Amino acid sequence: MAGRGKSTRQSRTESERARLHAARRAWHDGRIRRRTRDNAVAVVVGVLVVAGAIASQVVHAQVNPPAPSPSPTVSPAETPLPGDPLVPEDAPSDVPSDAPVE
Repeated sequence: MAGRGKSTRQSRTESERARLHAARRAWHDGRIRRRTRDNAVAVVVGVLVVAGAIASQVVHAQVNPPAPSPSPTVSPAETPLPGDPLVPEDAPSDVPSDAPVE
């Protein structure tokens, strides 16, 4: 009779281990599916955000076109008259002064 109790206890232990293993495996498989689903949702949301930003910039550029940049124009320069000195009046002179330089 002692033999029957030992095999029953062993079979119970094995069945409990098998049940726990199946439960852990199902839990692990569920986590893998959830990660895959979460990654897919994140990619879709990211693509939508980028597409929205691009569309926003395109609409903004069409509604508010950039101001044209000014092109350089040639302005007529003053030509000195024949009697005018070549050095302007406000140019520094070469004569040293006694005043301190600031």
